[in-house]
Amino acid sequence: MQYRFQPLLKGLYITTELIIAVLAIIGNFLVCLAITRNKKLRTVTNYFLVSLAVSDILVGLVAIPCAMLTDLGRPHHNLPLCLVLLKLFVLLQSSILSLLAVAAERYMAILLPFQYQHVMSPRNAHLALLVTWGLGAISGTVPLMNWNRQPAHADYCIFPCMVDMSYMVYFNFFCCLLVPLAAMFIIYGHIFLTVRRQLRCIAATFLFLVLFLFMVCWMPIHIINCVLLFCPRCEVPMSLIVAAILFSHANSALNPILYAYRMRYDHSVRLPCQNTFCAFTVLSN
Repeated sequence: MQYRFQPLLKGLYITTELIIAVLAIIGNFLVCLAITRNKKLRTVTNYFLVSLAVSDILVGLVAIPCAMLTDLGRPHHNLPLCLVLLKLFVLLQSSILSLLAVAAERYMAILLPFQYQHVMSPRNAHLALLVTWGLGAISGTVPLMNWNRQPAHADYCIFPCMVDMSYMVYFNFFCCLLVPLAAMFIIYGHIFLTVRRQLRCIAATFLFLVLFLFMVCWMPIHIINCVLLFCPRCEVPMSLIVAAILFSHANSALNPILYAYRMRYDHSVRLPCQNTFCAFTVLSN
């Protein structure tokens, strides 16, 4: 299968990636800025929100540019640098783990309020954040541990050609995505049942919207990876691959909207934006 961009598709891909990166950086930076500038917002809940925002900022600053380089086949004739870029791309896993941490924290806050203060202490929250980032770093290191392809004529740094698709499917998809996704589905499902009994249907609907959009953003690229692994002779249109890549990256631009805006907030923070004020509200306990 050839991974070559047509000129029009390449231009559209680069433009869209840049827009997503800018939105992800700005939106998540505002989340971090709002929390750090307001002491009342420095809650355990927002520790996880900041972690999610930081991981998504790194997606915009590092992962998306690296993904653009590898998707365009660069760098040429430089296998070590190529593998480093691929490693940074896989660090998108940190965002998924942060989403899972937010779901677990919300579960404790809503369904186990009496145990919440003891279990979700600032110390335990910081420990959970270290574990989240540690697992993300480990998953990003796996491709460098001989779970990669090193073809004799590796002129181009094309992601599917350099990283074994079995890694993408069995490890990155089955273990690192489906397991957290199943856990999130169970968590939000339990919250939904409890919330519905309490007639808080709007909040429950929002939680399932978060889960639904998460699935929409991440499932297409992993389904394509499964097709490429289990059906090597199947032809997947390049435009479909590009769309799936963009969907997965767009999740980082949507997260600050989903987790910090249009929800029931206890605090509202106004941030200066070029001589005006941007009303930016963030989730708090």
